[in-house]
Amino acid sequence: MTETRLRFPPSPTGYLHIGGARTALYNWLFAKQNGGRLILRIEDTDSERSSQESIQGILDSLEWLGIDFDEGPYFQSDFTQEHAAAAETLLAKGFAYKCFCTKDELDSKREAALAAKKPLGYDRSCRNLSAAEIAEKETAGIPYVVRFKVPERTGVIGYDDKILGRIESDYREIDDFVIVRSNGKPLYLLCNVVDDIRDRITHIIRGQDHMTNSIKQLLLYEALQAPLPVFAHMPLTLDTKKAKISKRSHGEIVSVQFYRDHGFIPWALNNFLVLLGWSDGDDKEIFTKEELIERFSLERINKSSSIFNYRKNDPKFFTDPKAISINEHYLRTMEIEELGKMVKTELENEGLWNDSYENEKKKWYLNTLDLIRGRFHTLKDFTSLGRAYFDNNFVIEEKPLKKNILKHEGLREWLPVIANRYEQLDHYNLTETERIAREYADELGIKPGIIINGMRTVVTGQLAGPSMFDILIAVGRDRVVSRLRNTAELYAGRSN
Repeated sequence: MTETRLRFPPSPTGYLHIGGARTALYNWLFAKQNGGRLILRIEDTDSERSSQESIQGILDSLEWLGIDFDEGPYFQSDFTQEHAAAAETLLAKGFAYKCFCTKDELDSKREAALAAKKPLGYDRSCRNLSAAEIAEKETAGIPYVVRFKVPERTGVIGYDDKILGRIESDYREIDDFVIVRSNGKPLYLLCNVVDDIRDRITHIIRGQDHMTNSIKQLLLYEALQAPLPVFAHMPLTLDTKKAKISKRSHGEIVSVQFYRDHGFIPWALNNFLVLLGWSDGDDKEIFTKEELIERFSLERINKSSSIFNYRKNDPKFFTDPKAISINEHYLRTMEIEELGKMVKTELENEGLWNDSYENEKKKWYLNTLDLIRGRFHTLKDFTSLGRAYFDNNFVIEEKPLKKNILKHEGLREWLPVIANRYEQLDHYNLTETERIAREYADELGIKPGIIINGMRTVVTGQLAGPSMFDILIAVGRDRVVSRLRNTAELYAGRSN
């Protein structure tokens, strides 16, 4: 049997955006499912727009996502001689010809066709030049492009798309397309086919915007006497205004790096991306890697475009709500040891990591993460919302400050009393810390919630979170006592 071989060929003219990542993921899943091989090919022949920075960004993003490759990265620019040789072969065998029409001439022909309401395609005026005419123009130094000579046949050419079904085009509607520029550089249409033939690609999974290319490329495969691959064209990913997601139009918010830098879990993003156009046939949304490899199929990819509901102006929920929801699920349910490794990176980046968290305080570290992750959305929350558990320098949010502290003037004296009593406890534990707080509230004749909510704000800076007494144990007696004693500082220059 023929080995299943696929490729992911990004252009290094910017970062890897989520549409490209989805394409890579679909190829990866199909290769894994069929015991095939996935090749990474960097299509870097656009020397003016390609950059080493973009190449590295793409490689880093794919590695972060966990999308591994069996071959590559190959660089398209390393095979320019092969592309040029293929063009020469097509010329020599009569499948292509040199076109000497200037831009002005082409523009003039286009205007005439518009005025006469005729098709706008190239009129093939150079298609049947004699050898003598060609030689004369070349001797005169007239620049030329190389055009593919579309067969003058009746009927249609087409292929069976694994997603969209039968795709056909009438031969008469296909223009003699350019395959080599006037500077001698072959175009994408030809380079892509030559590379896929060399790499023995059997399946091409790519965006619907390549469909017009595919029809033309069928002709190139035929002329180069190469077997046709199986095509599968995915509907595009659009924004809420039905515009195609692109790095030029939408900026970094649609880049994979943006999600990495904003605390997404890699597999959570993959899980979200696979649902942008594919479903298992039911309402299931959470899939392990193994489940997706087993269940993924091209036939279940939607024929209509998917909508990516990014939220550019929302600093908290900056992306599609489903993406946030899926990330929350993984953050809150994944093995705590695995989460600990991810949070370690965040803590290190913020200067909050302590090596003891891997040694004598490892149990405390993991228990604390497990305690606080239930309300978090991304890994960044551990160093922002959860900063108080790892450092004394944390922000007290305005809302709880007004509601739980400034509204109750007595707390400036009451909480330091609680601090003294906690400091004197023989056994600082859940039972004793709760008993002290409630007994003191009874002494004052106030609701326990005033004391408890006040402590929450002073100790964590937050309005909500885990049980207050679990928090007191996690933060530790010394830090709790110190923070409660400094309550009066919160009133300085402030009023409710």
